[in-house]
Formats: sequence, structure tokens, C-alpha cells
Amino acid sequence: MFGKSINETKTKKPFYFTGLFCLLKICFNLKIGKGLDFATFMKYHIAIFGCQFNKADGERISQLLKKKGYKLSPIIKGADLVVILMCSVRQKSVDKVKNQIIRLRNKKIILTGCVLESDKKMFEKMGVEIKKFADLEKFPPVSGLITIGKGCNNFCSYCVVPYTRGREKYRSQAVIIKEAKILIKNKVKEITLVAQNVNSYPKFTGLLQKITNLPGEFEVKFLTNHPKDFSDKLIAEMAKNPKIIKYVHLPFQAGDNAILKKMNRHYTRQDYLKLIAKIKKKMPEVVITTDIIVGFPGETKQQFTKTLEVMKKVGFKQAFVAKYSPRAGTAAFHLKDNVPMEEKKRREQILLNLISKK
Repeated sequence: MFGKSINETKTKKPFYFTGLFCLLKICFNLKIGKGLDFATFMKYHIAIFGCQFNKADGERISQLLKKKGYKLSPIIKGADLVVILMCSVRQKSVDKVKNQIIRLRNKKIILTGCVLESDKKMFEKMGVEIKKFADLEKFPPVSGLITIGKGCNNFCSYCVVPYTRGREKYRSQAVIIKEAKILIKNKVKEITLVAQNVNSYPKFTGLLQKITNLPGEFEVKFLTNHPKDFSDKLIAEMAKNPKIIKYVHLPFQAGDNAILKKMNRHYTRQDYLKLIAKIKKKMPEVVITTDIIVGFPGETKQQFTKTLEVMKKVGFKQAFVAKYSPRAGTAAFHLKDNVPMEEKKRREQILLNLISKK
């Protein structure tokens, strides 16, 4: 009278059995990549290293994780899952990511972004999952960054981008303009068009015109540029268009022609200075920034002084200076890295001191 019926006893499973079944189900879902049952209990954090591409991708990955039920942790300490967007362009960046992962051994880590094959193997040995997030472009931009293309066809001898991001692929003008409209509707005041080489985008000046013709109070800038592709037509459009910010990021990398040739940059020091003169003539108020590599294989002290001369002549508002580091898979990897680290540091400091005086 006080006991359960035989049928009831058979159909109801003990609590510990039900709990075990649920745990196995969660583990199974995580293993096959679903993770939806567990997602509501997890917090994530996005750690970004490198360029604007990673920042743009990070914003979209964040939206993807929120859609799956994950909660954002503003600090890495409070996260169960850490997604690291890394940059393999320089060894220093790789070392930073490696040190970060060592400190996060008790967390689930996913590594994505610009990852060189040799770096993948190292991180996999550390137990890190390497992942490419698909269909990120279906999520709208948030902070004002619009990726117009990825990849690079230039194959600068020191650069890993063609090997990590592939050859150039560009998005349609219709899709880009649609994203610009979303940002304008959301009251974003500054839109930044991003590609490894924006100047290679087909009819790039026309794209700028279409975006800036949209109604609304906003301005547009773009990066990164390549000196060999920065056209007179683009300079003229920048000068006359009030919605285009008078800002040009124009890497010159080195001031010596022999080093530029080794770098496979396809321009000379003279070409670069002529281009700068054209830009300044049309836009006297322009802000120009640059990238420089010191200690490239074979760079002598005399050749470095030519880089210093370009710095002084142009008067850059800011310069991102990097000490050369060999990257596996690039053409320069086979050159002898014969500039001592102390000398690289000395040259770097000279350039940084020059910029700090501005």
C-alpha cells in the first residue's frame, strides 16, 4: 500500500542515473562541437592580438557566441572559454600568445586569427584547439570596422599574410554598403574600411564615393595602403570629399632601395617620397603614419641611416616600428638573420625617440 507500483518503479530512473545521463549528453555535445546545453553556464572572453582584422573578426565571434547562449566576461579571469585571435606576423606577438596560454591552463582555449602552420603545431602540442570560424560575415559590424577584403597578393618577403590569410578576396560593394548603412543607422560616427591592401579593391575610389554619398553624419577612413597602388585618383577624391578623414597609413618599411628590393616591396625610396609629396600638396592638413622594420637581413648601419632620413623628411605623426624576426615559410626566412638583437633594439629606439619628439 505504501510502496510504488511495479510499472512506476520501472519507468522512473534513480536520480544518480539521470544525472549521469545528462552529464554524458553534455560531454557528447561538446565533443561534436554543439555545446548548446552547456553554453548557458559558460562565460567567454575575447583576447585580441594584432591588426584591425582580428578586432573586426573578434566582434563577430562575440556575436556568434552570444547567439549560442554564452555570456560575455569583461575580464579574462572570469571566463570559462577564452577565444584568442592571434597574429603570426612577428615572433613577439607569437610569444605573447604563448605566455598568455601558459597562464590560462585551467580554461578552455580556442585559437584563431592569423596563425602560421609552424605555430599551429606548437600550440596544438600545448593542448590548444585551432579553429576557423565560418560565416562570420553574416553578423553585422559593431564598432565601425568594415572588412572589405582579406588576403594579399604582394608576397613581401618577410610577411606571413599570404600564407595565413590566403590570396586577395574582396566582398561586393552591395554587401559593404549594406553594412555601412547599419552603422550609420546605429549612429556610428567613424567608419573604417579594412583590407590588407585597400588600394587593390576593384574601383576602390568608386566604393568610397558610394559610401560617403549615403545620408547621415559620419566620416570614413581606410587602411592599410600600399605605396605602389596609391593612385592619383584616390588622392584627388580624399582631398575634395569632406566625409573622408584626412588620414593615410602608408608603410614604407625601409629607406634603402637595396633593402626594399630584398623585401619585395615594388617601389623605391624616391617613389615613396614623391607619393608623400603628392599627398601633402593636395591635403596640407593630412596625418600620415607608417610601419617600419629595423634589422632586416643584411641591413647595414649606413642603410639604416636612410630609413632615418625618410623619417625626418616625411614627419610622420606616428610610426609602428618592429624588429625583424624570421618567420617560417616566408622568402626572407632563408636569408641570414645577421643583425644582432642589440643592434635591432638600438635602431628601434632611435626611431621611437624621433617620433616621441613630435
